[in-house]
Amino acid sequence: MDINENIVNRVAQSGLVSFDLADFYPHGERVTYDIKDNLFHGLILKEKDFREFVKYHDWEQYTDKNVAIICSSDAIVPTWAYMLLANRMAPYAREVVFGSLDTLETVLFQKALETLDMESYRDKRVVVKGCGDITVPISAYVDLTTRLTKVAKSVMYGEPCSTVPVFKRKD
Repeated sequence: MDINENIVNRVAQSGLVSFDLADFYPHGERVTYDIKDNLFHGLILKEKDFREFVKYHDWEQYTDKNVAIICSSDAIVPTWAYMLLANRMAPYAREVVFGSLDTLETVLFQKALETLDMESYRDKRVVVKGCGDITVPISAYVDLTTRLTKVAKSVMYGEPCSTVPVFKRKD
């Protein structure tokens, strides 16, 4: 029996554009700075002591790092204290945010997506890759979806061979 089969890659012929958020993963070490270590008995911020700490602390250790500033103790910390920390870290760190590492990750992806030329996805059928080796926060998928639905013909989630429809423009 003579079998002549031509294998046709229908995914390649479908016109789908694959989008992998992992390609936008912002590099740099992520660290948390907990201001509780600057509190007297973990409860009170003494301005004189804090200003002395800020003056002499080695801020260069935050060079090229992404920093999330938090307070893990149940203390009332004045806003200016966080501002002083941000001011001292900013010349060295890649990014400084107030909040958890999850908040930091959200901000990093948001800034990366802001640089994206959305016009290149105009009237395209876009598949947003769903899984990979790099953990991408759900907030990045939400942000990307709101951007894509303004220009794309359709948005799907998953892999080109198995997608879940998210959005389809009605023409």
